[in-house]
Amino acid sequence: MAAVIIDGKAFAAKVRAQVGAAVTALKAQGITPGLAVVLVGEDPASQVYVRNKHRQTIEVGMNSFEHRLPAETPEADLLALIAQLNADTAVDGILVQLPLPAHLNAELVINAIDPTKDVDGFHIDNVGKLVTGQKSMVPCTPLGSLMLLRDSLGDLNGLEAVVIGRSNIVGKPMANLLLQQGCTVTIAHSRTRDLPAVVRRADIVVAAVGRPEMVKGEWLKPGATVIDVGINRIQPAGADKAKLVGDCDFDSCAAVAGAITPVPGGVGPMTIACLLANTLTATCRRHGLPEPVGLTA
Repeated sequence: MAAVIIDGKAFAAKVRAQVGAAVTALKAQGITPGLAVVLVGEDPASQVYVRNKHRQTIEVGMNSFEHRLPAETPEADLLALIAQLNADTAVDGILVQLPLPAHLNAELVINAIDPTKDVDGFHIDNVGKLVTGQKSMVPCTPLGSLMLLRDSLGDLNGLEAVVIGRSNIVGKPMANLLLQQGCTVTIAHSRTRDLPAVVRRADIVVAAVGRPEMVKGEWLKPGATVIDVGINRIQPAGADKAKLVGDCDFDSCAAVAGAITPVPGGVGPMTIACLLANTLTATCRRHGLPEPVGLTA
C-alpha cells in the first residue's frame, strides 16, 4: 500500500488562516503584531526567503519591517540595529536571516536578540528552555514538523522516533520536542553505526541530514511516518533542469511508509507559517494574553 502523502502546503495554509484570524482579533484590541527581518548581503536564496516572509507577513495582517544591509556592514552596526529593534515596541519578533557574511559572528548576533522576540528560537536562552522543558520560542522547522506529526498521528506518546541529523537548527530541537511529546527518541547521523538498523526501529523518522535521497525504503519499518526535512538541489543525468529532492528516496520510502512528506510541498511551507505563528505567540506573551491554541509546542 502506498503511503499517505502529508500535504504541508495545505496544512501551512490552515496555520496562516488561523494566525490571520488571531491577528484580526488582536487588532480589534489595538494590537498589531510586528515582525522585523534583517538581511545582510545579497545571497540569492536568502533574498527569496526574505521576500516570501515579507509577503506572507503582510497577508496575515501583521506589520513587516525589512532591514537590508550591505554585505560589508560592520558587526557593531548590525548589533546596534538589533538593540534598536529590541527596544522598539512596534516589533514583537526579530529574525536575522542566515547565513551571515563570514566576518560576522552569527552566535554573537543571534544572542544579541531579546529572547522574547527571538522568533527563530535560536537564542541560547530559548535553546536552554526547550531542552529543560520550559516555555520557549521554538525553531520554526521543528515546530512545523511536530504540527504535521500531531495532525497525522494524534497522540505521539510512547512512539519510537529516530531523528537523522544533529544540527542546532533542526535535529537537536526536533529530538527535544519529540521527547516532550512522550516519544522514545534516538538522534542518529551520518556516522551512526548500522544506520539502517537504527532507522528500522522507528515509528517516526525525521530525516534532516542534508544528503539527497540518503534514506531508502528498505531502511523503514513498514507503516512508519516519515518527515523529510531535506531540501537538496540535484541535476539528474540527462535532465535539462535541476530538481529538488529530500533526504529520503521518495519512491522507495513511499512504498513502505504509512505516511510521508513530499519535497517540495511538505515541511518547507510550514517553516514560514510557523514563523508567523511564533510572532503571534510572542505578541500574546508580551501583552499577557492567552497563547494561540495549536500553534505552539
